[in-house]
Amino acid sequence: MKTIKRQVGDLGEDIAVRYLLARSYQIIERNFWRPWGEIDIVAQNKGDMVFVEVKTLNQRADRSYVPEQNVSWQKQRKLVRVCQLYLAQKKYPPNTAWQIDVIAVELNWQTHRANLRHLKNAVWN
Repeated sequence: MKTIKRQVGDLGEDIAVRYLLARSYQIIERNFWRPWGEIDIVAQNKGDMVFVEVKTLNQRADRSYVPEQNVSWQKQRKLVRVCQLYLAQKKYPPNTAWQIDVIAVELNWQTHRANLRHLKNAVWN
């Protein structure tokens, strides 16, 4: 059985995928996992590889905290490493253009709506 945290995270990823598809991104893979890191969404947009880290949070009255703040510098380093590994394992050419985006999803259970922010090229490689 999935934990509540995992269920919320999965819902956020589903919302992010629908958002990307509506903007003509092609979803290549979801949840590329290694013991030391994971890519939530692997997509392609206009020929470029886009790796997406999704951060989901239940919306709170206290607006001093946003989900994208959970992408620490340690997490950023892991993301870069796992993206490089993905490209190598899938045999993409070394000159393949790629970026890491962050999608922040805030869920509001009272209104049944989600607030989404797409931070493009949020992690530099």
